[in-house]
Amino acid sequence: MLEVDLFWSFRSPYSYLATPRYVALVRRFDLTIRFRPVYPLAIRQPDFFTRNHPNWLRYTLTDVRRLAEHLGIPIAPPDPDPIVQDMATRRIADEQPYIYRLTRLGQAAARRGKGLAFADAVSRLIWGGTKNWHARDHLATSAEWAGLELDELEGEVLAEPEALDAEIAANQEALERAGHWGVPTLVFNGEPFFGQDRIDLALWRMEAAGLKERV
Repeated sequence: MLEVDLFWSFRSPYSYLATPRYVALVRRFDLTIRFRPVYPLAIRQPDFFTRNHPNWLRYTLTDVRRLAEHLGIPIAPPDPDPIVQDMATRRIADEQPYIYRLTRLGQAAARRGKGLAFADAVSRLIWGGTKNWHARDHLATSAEWAGLELDELEGEVLAEPEALDAEIAANQEALERAGHWGVPTLVFNGEPFFGQDRIDLALWRMEAAGLKERV
């Protein structure tokens, strides 16, 4: 069985749109995907949005909408946005009530080997049009769908925030060592494959290394 690292963010619509294909890879092939959540660039690099070309955000929103339409995946602006940000000025707020909890929950799920399933379920809430996706009932249902208990995950997040953040930081450092900074990125044998449009290329590389379909 081959293994690959997946660096992923709850604020990334591209991560959301790619996730069904990651899930399909695991179901089809003898493949383990190690889910490694990272904080969004809005947290890692707060000036990221103000440094980019003014057309960057507009183009990204256009591209995400058409990609979702092409893939047949529902998408809507998250309500609330996992990152509190003034979209007019692109300024990131100092107070971030959602993304830390969310990413720590993802890392807690990853500790149990169910990070990808949790990310799949929760990202459908965030990006699929569920209002107040952060409500306890919504997250509890998603955790259950992934084979997890929200109370257990939340207890770990409250008891071990520093340890979880250290693991998330290690994920971010591993992503940069592999040669990239963005998400979603698959890393196989030290080689990064950035973006939802590089999944087939990563699959080609893994098949050359002996990846087999499940029997």
